[in-house]
Parts: sequence; C-alpha cells; structure tokens
Amino acid sequence: MHHNKLIAAVLAGLMAFGTMGSAGVSAAPEKNGGMRDITTMELVREMGIGINLGNTMEACGDWIKDVDVQWGDGIMEVKDYETAWGSPIITQPMIQGMADEGFGVVRVPVAWSNMMSEDGNYTISPEYTARVQQIVDWVIDADMYCIINIHYDNGWVNKFPEDETGCMRRYEIMWTQIADAFKDYDDHLMFESQNEELGWESIWNPWSGNDTQKAQSYALCNRINQKFVDVIRSSGGNNPKRHLLISGYNTGFDRTCDPLFKMPDDPANRMAVSVHYYTPVGFAILEKDESWASARTTWGTNDDYNELNTNMDMMKTNYVDKGIPVIIGEYGCPTVTKDKDSVRKFLSSVCKAAYERNMCPVLWATPQASEYPDDTINGHYNRTTCQLSDRELSKAFHEITGFDPSAKPTEPPTEETTEATEPETEEPTVEPTEEPTEPQQRRGDVNKDGAVNVLDVVTLQRWLLGVDTACDGEAADLDGSGEVDIFDLGLLKQIVLHS
Repeated sequence: MHHNKLIAAVLAGLMAFGTMGSAGVSAAPEKNGGMRDITTMELVREMGIGINLGNTMEACGDWIKDVDVQWGDGIMEVKDYETAWGSPIITQPMIQGMADEGFGVVRVPVAWSNMMSEDGNYTISPEYTARVQQIVDWVIDADMYCIINIHYDNGWVNKFPEDETGCMRRYEIMWTQIADAFKDYDDHLMFESQNEELGWESIWNPWSGNDTQKAQSYALCNRINQKFVDVIRSSGGNNPKRHLLISGYNTGFDRTCDPLFKMPDDPANRMAVSVHYYTPVGFAILEKDESWASARTTWGTNDDYNELNTNMDMMKTNYVDKGIPVIIGEYGCPTVTKDKDSVRKFLSSVCKAAYERNMCPVLWATPQASEYPDDTINGHYNRTTCQLSDRELSKAFHEITGFDPSAKPTEPPTEETTEATEPETEEPTVEPTEEPTEPQQRRGDVNKDGAVNVLDVVTLQRWLLGVDTACDGEAADLDGSGEVDIFDLGLLKQIVLHS
C-alpha cells in the first residue's frame, strides 16, 4: 500500500526544516556466500512467515520536490525521508525484534527516486543505497531473508501507458544500479520487480473495458516483468542465480490468476510470484464508508472464511501446484477502527491459510501512531518495544509455524555493537532564556515520539491551525511563557533547522 502522508500545502514549506546530519550508514559488508543449490520453492518455504518495514524507506511525496524548489537541492537527507511518514530511525534492535517474533523474512519497500538525479541519468544517491544496505545487513545478520523492491516511488510507474519507452529506460537504469549495488549478497536477499502498480486503468478498466484493452494492459505488465528478469540476469556477482519475485497484475489474486498474466522467461528458473491480500476491502482497508463500499468493523463469518479459503485455493491451484512459489507480499488491516478480536482472527487466519498451502505471508506493518500510544494504526509491530503489539497474535503466529521463542534467546547488542551499527542521532540544542526544568530532549518533542525533528514542526503548525488536537503543550512551550503560540513555533523551527 502507499500513502501520501503530507497533503496540506502549508506543510510543504515546513518540511524544509528537516533534521540535519547523516543516518550514520556504513558500507555493506561482504555477503558473498554464494548461491545454494536450492529451488525457489524451497527458499520460500524456508522464509516461513514475514513482516514489512512499511512507511519507512518508501516514504515519498510531491512535498519533497517543493522543498527542493524552495530551499535548494541537498537540504533533504536520508533520515528526513526515512522518518517522513512517522517512522523512527530504524535501528538494529528493531530488526532483531522481528526475528525474535519468529518472522523469517522482512520486506523492505523502497522509493529509490527520493534522492535520485533528475538529469535523465537517474543516478540513485549512494547515501540512500547505503542506508538500504545497512537495513538489509541487519535483516540477514538476524538470520532472516530480505526482499527489496521498487515500491510506489511517487507513482512514476503509472506513466508507462503514455511513455513506455521513457519509463522502461528509467526502470532499466534503476534496476541496473540496484542490482550492481547488491550483487554480492547471497540468496538471503531477493529482488522484487515492483509493488502494486503493474496494471493500468488508463488502458483497461476492469468494470467497463473490453478484451482488447485488457490484453494491452496485461501485455505491458508482462513486458516490464520480463525487462526486470533480463536486467538482473545480465548483471554481475550472484545476480545470474538470484531468486526473483515477480509482481502480479496489480498484485490481485484473481487478476494474477488470469491466463493473460505470464511469468517471465528466466534462464535460471528461479522466480516466485507476488500478490497482496486485502480482502474483504471493507474490513482490510476501509476505515469509513465510501461510495463504492462500506466499512466493516468485524470479520469471521462463515462467508468470510469461505472467501478466504477460495482465494487461497485459487493461488495454490494456479501457481503452487504448478511449481511456482507464492509470496503474499502484503496482507493486513487497520486496528483502531476495527474490533480487536476480529483483527487478530483475520490476521492469523490469512497467515494460516497461506502457510498451510506452502505460501509465504508477509504482514503489512507500519510505525505505531504516536496519538494512539496503546494501539496501532496498521502498525501491528511496535518499533519502540520491538515486538508485536498484540501478544495473543504473536502466540497465534507461533502456533501456526511452530516457532519456539524460548529456543532463540535474544542477546541485547553490546554498547560497542550499538555504537558501530545504530544510526547516529544528535539531540537538538537550544539557548533558552532560563534553565529548563525538564530534560533537554523533552523540549520540542511535541508529538511525543522521543525525537525532535521536522515532524514536531508539522505537528505544532497543524495544532496552531486547529487541524490536529494531539500536541504536548509542555514540550511546545519553548519560551516558557505558559502559552503555546506562534513564537514557540518559531523557536522550534530554529531548533530543528540548526540541529
């Protein structure tokens, strides 16, 4: 899924005050352990079940370009993108926590265009690549598999129908760079061709389009996936034998099972297909009624189970039974607006139905929302406690896979390890008119996420405009006047700008 989190025009300018400094990334260590003589089906089974690092390295939006125009190229740094949709800076313990929960694969969606040149050469930022490499290293070091892709990436893939030549060139150039940067990683790293965008209603509308239009849209999807395979196989290192994940048509179960969708020709014969599961949409996606569907708060009727099993059987019959592995790259649902027992029932049922059919389900998980400290919005995994928020859901997953947490003790990183691997973050300093009465890092942390950065500027601005009600008044009163006003906003901008 993809979400443009910063839509208000007034926020675009504020993003210029993003925190400075680097993410503290390091050069990727050697991962060239060679490619084992195993099939992709065996590899996918080894993955077990997985989790997404969502709303993190794929965070993007038009506001980024606005910031560049207003404040000059180079002001946005890797960590500004990484935290733009509410994620804290990712650390090694957050990734290790996923392994400790029994997940065997972490999908890392990436928006590579965030810091990419716009001169037609599409040169991806080395700093951005290095940060993704660091996260991949943590995943593999935690004895898990990792999947990276070109995600929504601000929607440029949607332009394929109007400029296939130009978009295909960009796609090829980007994957050539990604493949080269990760060529020495062994088979614990998998490349995924794209996210959900391969399928275009501008060519074929499933509700009113004709067969000719449908064939054209599917053919374009197939060409892009074939280009992906061709680029990776012509790359160096371990890439000629790397296991690849092929994006289904809009990653829909029924559309990917359509005979018009074709798996690419692959000389290595090492491919799996990717689909997503957000069915029924009223429960798995909607938080309020829409003109085209009604939101649901509960799940678990006989019809619900029948629908789930029918869909899973469809994927098994069309792919698994034919020797083509299936990774359900995303499945999930909101939590705050849904019945808690239904959420647990839905997530565990989807996971079980997929796992028992030899498919790998990968939970869609985003950061915990600060305004809901005791719950999550699509989060499921708490990046502060480094564990699943719902402990009963954790137990349900363990029962499905047979994972025994007690058999895999966690050793906290030593101070030396933490210094070597965790991103360096510096707390902002401020010259107050009087000595603060609380810890320095408390001042300015108006959204209570433990850091003082551009998100706090946005939160305070929205609060002053009456858009949001969640704001820590004590942390926002930077001038000590007893009131929170525009003067405090100015001080906060200065803190963030010079941190």
